[in-house]
Amino acid sequence: MTNKSEMTDKSDMTNKSDVTNKKVWFITGAGRGMGIDIARAALRAGHDVVATARDADRVRTAVGEHDNLLALSLDITDASEAQSAVRASVHRFGAIDVLVNNAGNFFAGYFETVSPEQYRSQMETNFFGPLNVTRAVLPVMRRQRSGHVITITSTAGLVGVDFCSAYSASKFALEGWMETLRLDLEPYGIKTTIVEPGFFRTELLVEGASAIWPELNIDDYAARTAETIASWKSMNGQQGGDPAKLAVALVTIAALGSPPLRWQAGADAVVTAEQKAHNLLTQADALRDLSSSLSFENAASNAANER
Repeated sequence: MTNKSEMTDKSDMTNKSDVTNKKVWFITGAGRGMGIDIARAALRAGHDVVATARDADRVRTAVGEHDNLLALSLDITDASEAQSAVRASVHRFGAIDVLVNNAGNFFAGYFETVSPEQYRSQMETNFFGPLNVTRAVLPVMRRQRSGHVITITSTAGLVGVDFCSAYSASKFALEGWMETLRLDLEPYGIKTTIVEPGFFRTELLVEGASAIWPELNIDDYAARTAETIASWKSMNGQQGGDPAKLAVALVTIAALGSPPLRWQAGADAVVTAEQKAHNLLTQADALRDLSSSLSFENAASNAANER
């Protein structure tokens, strides 16, 4: 079995060989979970890194002190804080080349059991938060006529997931926004990539950290809610994906001249995407037949015959 130090050495070598030039990374949600691994991987690759979290001290504790690291406090739901963080980043490093929208949380529950306030909070953090940060960063990238916006969504943004009504809604919203953003930014040399992870060993299921359970109690949902929460708690730390490996791969992708519009991270994510594509093709065939039978031409002809 490969020990941890050997894996770290190999990751360092891989990163350094893949990186062709030094860039400035701006990473949100870098005080815990996957954001820590992304910040570490970018630093090991020789990049300058702005790592943000609600509390910058958490970043320093998690990532460690580094000459190329700027740790900043940032609540992504506060647009003015995003603007301040960008100004501090440019003052320190002179540019922002790669933005990683990683910060987010997870309001779990069936639709009727997630309160309206929880639903709005989910969208504020997972959807409007990345919009705030990206809106602050893009003027810098447009002046540079270069940049790369990377947004972490989820396979829950590809398919609806049981007990994830609010979370899936926020990730589907990110997917649609990022697809359109690509068209907005291409003329200015700015690239975009949507990262769709499967189940990784992050803090997503850590109660009180990222996972927030539903506020409303409805008898019809009570047994299912209790069973699902217990099941998900048991999965925490047992997910198949290694976030450190994802982070190394992300650094490689960011170095590509033509990065992918989408990247499914993890074998389970690839399977989900393939199944979604298969289902869409199957539905398209059925809808083509239905559309043909309900076409305006046929409808007009039938109406004429009836007269």
